[in-house]
Amino acid sequence: MRTFRRAIVALVGIFCLANLAQAGEVKGKVTAAGLKSAENIVVYIDAIPGKKFDHPTQHVAVDQKNMLFAPRTTVILLGTTVDFLNHDNVAHNVYWPSINGDKRFRHSMTIVSPNQKKSFEFDNVGAAELLCNIHPEMIGYVVVVPTPYFALTGYDGTFSIKDVPPGTYTLKTWSEDGKPTTQKITTGDAATNADLTVTK
Repeated sequence: MRTFRRAIVALVGIFCLANLAQAGEVKGKVTAAGLKSAENIVVYIDAIPGKKFDHPTQHVAVDQKNMLFAPRTTVILLGTTVDFLNHDNVAHNVYWPSINGDKRFRHSMTIVSPNQKKSFEFDNVGAAELLCNIHPEMIGYVVVVPTPYFALTGYDGTFSIKDVPPGTYTLKTWSEDGKPTTQKITTGDAATNADLTVTK
């Protein structure tokens, strides 16, 4: 009986390892043509037909510090709650006039006082331009994507999206001053390379 149990445990372990091995990585580099920088460009896998993802329970934080949104660009899965913090010694009014240009999704957090937190769950895919009508020089972005497979490029334009199941997907980009890019990719259980060019 003990030998049988050990065999079952071993089989379960092998099955779990096999499942983990099925997930691969999508990595590459984004070249910025005519843009200020190749850094902080969002790279993500677009919606997968027939696949839905649970809303994350963990919140994401966007701070207001030194009169800046920090980070300037935040990418989240659809349904994620963002906590807007304020570590400045002045109040801010956080708002976005639209999401992806659709004014129906505009929203204002009203005043976020120093050391206060206000939260919002983003239920629409697209980019929300964060503004403060008290300090018009402040600007940031929350980019809401339909899958948990996303990354922000580093200073040199490189990116890595981990734990991507094998399949054929549409890889997309978003940047604050460049045109969206779309590319078909097919992933396996190893690394898949995808190089993209984003133009002004």
